[in-house]
Amino acid sequence: MSSGAPGYYIGIISGTSVDAIDCALIETGRGDTRLVARYAGNLPDPLRQRILDLCQQPQISLRALGELNVEIGQLFAQCANELVTQQNLSVDQISAIGSHGQTVFHHPVGKFPFSMQIGDPNSIAQLTGITTIADFRQRDVVAGGQGAPLAPLFHQHFFYAAERCRAVPNIGGMANITWLDSEPGGTPRGFDTGPGNVLMDGWIQRHREQAYDADGQWAASGTVVPELLKRMLSDHYFDMPAPKSTGRELFNLAWLDAHLHDMSLTSSVRPQDVQMTLLELSAVSIADAINKSRPAERGHLSHDLLVCGGGAHNGLLVTRLRQLLPDFQVNNTSHHGLDPDWVEAATFAWLASQTLARRSFDGKVLTGADTSVILGGVYYAN
Repeated sequence: MSSGAPGYYIGIISGTSVDAIDCALIETGRGDTRLVARYAGNLPDPLRQRILDLCQQPQISLRALGELNVEIGQLFAQCANELVTQQNLSVDQISAIGSHGQTVFHHPVGKFPFSMQIGDPNSIAQLTGITTIADFRQRDVVAGGQGAPLAPLFHQHFFYAAERCRAVPNIGGMANITWLDSEPGGTPRGFDTGPGNVLMDGWIQRHREQAYDADGQWAASGTVVPELLKRMLSDHYFDMPAPKSTGRELFNLAWLDAHLHDMSLTSSVRPQDVQMTLLELSAVSIADAINKSRPAERGHLSHDLLVCGGGAHNGLLVTRLRQLLPDFQVNNTSHHGLDPDWVEAATFAWLASQTLARRSFDGKVLTGADTSVILGGVYYAN
């Protein structure tokens, strides 16, 4: 798969965990791609809460939505400017910014399918003076695809290794997996497996006012509730065939509360037991998806599991993956050349290079798209 138009690119994303703005600077087009620098931008708590409220209860005035779109765009621009300044670069040295934006609603089905990310690219281009590429998902949706996941395209480019069978689970708010194609320029297979950290993060926020369960320590103090785990795993999403994608529209605390209520468990189980069950839900659903989708024709090769995303830092979750997938060599992506926290931001920097090169992607086996498309809209700085 091509390195795209050569140069420096910045990738920016605020993921489904809504915990920070990840901003990565890469250099690509000289035979390889490398991460040059990174910057983690802060999402002020009031803004983070407004985003979460919108994702969980998608009712908002047009004025409030428009203002939030511009506010996030301005914040993304500040992060990009800070990264450029820290690296003593000029904006003329940056070929483009690839901005994923902030997903607020993902609905790639029905008569009028769409995936909505906000973070006004006009503001980013204007305030940075750098050509900005955004809205990466909607063209794929219009072409009949899910619009997600897109990270597998970069996984194939960066993590491909001959004579290895590799899966890359990206565990953010949601989790997705990539199976790298056997050919270096091939199209990977991938899909969203279900919840990654989103339910664990929401549950510990509710009960302990913490943003996340560091290293799974709170979960480790509890025990799995088997009947709750079985009920959650019975959700139709886990049995759906790929291509498929999901988000907070399905997996959220209201979804969990409904299961607890229906089983009369709301007050009869300890919160830490629910947390451990949520961790097991993520681990089992990821492992099941990997086992069901692994390529039979590559079964003779050594198997690698390259974990990225925030879930790579949850030692208990990674341990459970090792236990559930004993025939895989499990490591985070830093063992393969890229810090697990920066894979997604690097993805959209790299995708920006592909867009400027006018390269289209065939998403048929990845997203289900009917035709090849160029991803993203271009907002020229001048």
